[in-house]
Order: sequence, then structure tokens, then C-alpha cells
Amino acid sequence: MNKTIIIAEAGVNHNGSIAIAKKLIDVAAKAGADYVKFQTFKAGNLVSKSARMAEYQVKNLKKDKQDSQYEMIKRLELSDRQHIILLDHCKRRNIKFLSTPFDIESLEFLLSLKMDYIKIPSGEITNLPFLEYVGRKRKNIILSTGMSTLKELKDAISILTKNGTSKKNIIVLHCNTEYPTPFQDVNLRAMNSIAKALSVQIGYSDHTMGIEVPVAAVALGAKVIEKHFTLGRNMEGPDHKASLEPEELKQMVLSIRNIEMAMGTGLKRPSPSESKNRVIARKSIVAKTTIAKGELFSEKNIVVKRPGNGISPMKWYSVLGKRALRNYKADELI
Repeated sequence: MNKTIIIAEAGVNHNGSIAIAKKLIDVAAKAGADYVKFQTFKAGNLVSKSARMAEYQVKNLKKDKQDSQYEMIKRLELSDRQHIILLDHCKRRNIKFLSTPFDIESLEFLLSLKMDYIKIPSGEITNLPFLEYVGRKRKNIILSTGMSTLKELKDAISILTKNGTSKKNIIVLHCNTEYPTPFQDVNLRAMNSIAKALSVQIGYSDHTMGIEVPVAAVALGAKVIEKHFTLGRNMEGPDHKASLEPEELKQMVLSIRNIEMAMGTGLKRPSPSESKNRVIARKSIVAKTTIAKGELFSEKNIVVKRPGNGISPMKWYSVLGKRALRNYKADELI
């Protein structure tokens, strides 16, 4: 019931190659992620031909591949047939398939694949027609919130719910849309602020380097973790540099599962593993010196030492002034 949903974000790190995409699925499955997620779009529906690339995209692409954002997006577009191939490959690898739609046509196609969630990306949080369309589908939704204010998030959720989606079916992911995100810009506490202000389930979509922040997010209550991964950070493409490599993804999943176990019930009591050490680590009241039968116990002849299988030191004042019922040797338990 408390298991974190871990989404391994392949995104566009397949570089337009179905072979690379399959390898990404294999890596995500081997790492133990619950879902592997891609991105579904038609370049002509997503971006105008005059749109500029983001600074990080320019930085991560070769000089001869920096013609326009449209051309970059077009190279990374997956066909419907390729989606079916990847879905079938996920089934064979026992990992669930997800993809993020960036337009209504892509959304309709993904709905035909019967995915568990509709993933709304950060860039669509102010796309009123798209949000209305998604809301009317009344599906489980994961909503990323990069670049948004709390008011914009409230407005987006209001649009979804007014169009038929129940708030209990929406998971909101705190997110920062910079690749990679500087640690000082993560603002992880905002995740809990969202939960408190909007009474929604929360999670975290991470673009930092490393695995520390998503693991910390789980400790703070994230129900979903999304993290980009790649076959190698030196590969060409816009998102590889801010992605985990295979062994790092595996370590993140393992760390999250360990943190889930470590969170426990919240009830403070001795655990099964430590109970055996109580006798060894705690102390008892023992004879400091030789004590004769009938002699009064005092601070001169008793002391507190290990082990802890005798009278607890918490009863110190109950023992002081009592008479010894027998002889004691030094260090003997009273």
C-alpha cells in the first residue's frame, strides 16, 4: 500500500531509434522500475517551425543538429507502429508502459493503448483546451508542475475537475524544468506545500544530477517518483546529460525501496532486530563492593553497570536504604 510508484523516464533518449528504445526498456525493467515512460507527439502539432530551442537543448546537441526545435522534435518522433512494438516489448520484460501526450491526437492514440495514467507534462499546465479534453476523459492523471505557480496549478486542477475528473484521481508532481536542475532551485518543500494547499496526492519529477533528491522526496511523502535515464550520458541528444545511467537508475530504485522500509509505522518501540541487545547495552544495579546480609544499600556499596538483566537503575531510589537479604560479591547483580 505504501509502495512508491517509480517511473523510469526514457523520454526522447531513444534518439528516434527503436533499437535504443528497446534497450531502455530492458534497463528500466532490470532496475526494478514500475513503469518506463516515453513521449508521444506529432512535431507539427507540438511546435511551430520558428520556435527556438531551450538553452540546454542547444548546449547538448551537435552544431549540425541545431537547425530548429521543430527539426529536433521531428527527429525524435515515434510512429504509432513503434509505440505498439515498445508496448509489446514492455509486456515481455514485465514492466508497464507509459507515454506523455503533447497534443490531443497523441492523447487519443495513447488512450487506445489503455495505459494506467494520462501524464500531463509541465508545458501543458496552461493549455486550457488540452486540460479540458483530458478532464473529460475521467482517467487517472499524473500532472507535472515545472515552471508553474501555485495559482496556475490550482487553475489547472480546477479545469480538470470541472470537466469530470475527480481530484482523488490526480497525482501532482513537484518539478523543476531545467536540465539539470541546480540543487538550490529544487525547493523540495514545495511538494508538501502543494499537498497542504490543494489536498492532492503528491510526487516528484526530478531533473537533478544524482539520486539524492528523489530519495529524499520519498522520505517526505512522494507517492510517485519520475526520473530520466539513458544508456549513456555522452550520447547525443537534448536530455542525456541530465539523465541517470543504468547502474545509477538501479541504485535509485534500490535506495527508494530501502527508504520505504525504513519509514516504518511511526510507533516508537523496540524493533525485533534490536530487542536482543537490550540486556547487553542497558545496565542494572550491582554490588560496588562486598555486601553482607542485613547491610543497608547505599551509594557507597551499589553502582550501575551492564548487563541489563537485573533491577533497572530507574528503581535506584527504591533500592537505596533497603537491607540486603543475602551476601553479595562485588559486581554481582542485586
